[in-house]
Amino acid sequence: MTRAFEREVFDVIWETVEPLIPVLFDNHPLGCHRRRISDRLCLRGLFIRLVTGSSWVDIEAILDYEVSDTTLRSRRDDWIKAKVFEKLCAHARHAYDRIIELDLSDVAIDGSLQKSPCGGEGTGKSPVDRGKLGWKWSLAVDAAGIPVGWAIDGANRNDVVLLEPTLDAINKNGLLGDIGTLHLDRGYDYPVIRERLRTHGLDQIETQKRGTKPEPGQPHRLTLGLRWIVEASNSWFTNYGQLRRSTDRQNRHRHAAIHLATTVIMVGRLIDYRDRWDPKPA
Repeated sequence: MTRAFEREVFDVIWETVEPLIPVLFDNHPLGCHRRRISDRLCLRGLFIRLVTGSSWVDIEAILDYEVSDTTLRSRRDDWIKAKVFEKLCAHARHAYDRIIELDLSDVAIDGSLQKSPCGGEGTGKSPVDRGKLGWKWSLAVDAAGIPVGWAIDGANRNDVVLLEPTLDAINKNGLLGDIGTLHLDRGYDYPVIRERLRTHGLDQIETQKRGTKPEPGQPHRLTLGLRWIVEASNSWFTNYGQLRRSTDRQNRHRHAAIHLATTVIMVGRLIDYRDRWDPKPA
């Protein structure tokens, strides 16, 4: 189960989110309206949706009707508008890079198709799911599987088309110039793609060859198939019900969910790093 439900992980993320939330000025003339629902409770509801993919109505019930589904959606949209999720992820990435350090000597990129039965913006007919509606993310990760950039689109979009937006996302995070070797699968291995990557300063490119999958028991990092690390990261993302079967109908909502999932991954790693020397209980 994802670490998003761990109390310590949630508390760390809340401490970071709280100062990012815009201050609300109460200008009601009579001051007699209902008390505002706690931001912490709303964040908890967003975590439940991220992990389980439950409907907003179900989350309202899970939270004992302390907050309505309408309030949860409204608070999420307010935070997206204020770029709270984007800033949260940036804070977590900065902390991870400062304490553990991103390993950009090897970066892998790959796409992953997911279901999106409700359709909406950024969806398309999936070529691997009988033409049902779905969406896709193109994910870039460092050598330890930490996401450093991504792009999203419909399930019918080719991975090659998403490569440029993924590189733009890495560049937006200020990490593109630090990449040592870029690892891709055979689907990207075209002269035009290699030339395009060189324009970004990426000269060291490795593409998967047949037979490069490691033998059982052999570490993935010792093979040319280093891009298998991004597949592990894709599986981490699919542990989240909101990403695995997206009922969101707008890309900004999907981006917010990915920002939150990425933050959970990095905060979990930071907590493990802090506790690395603690003796295990008998």
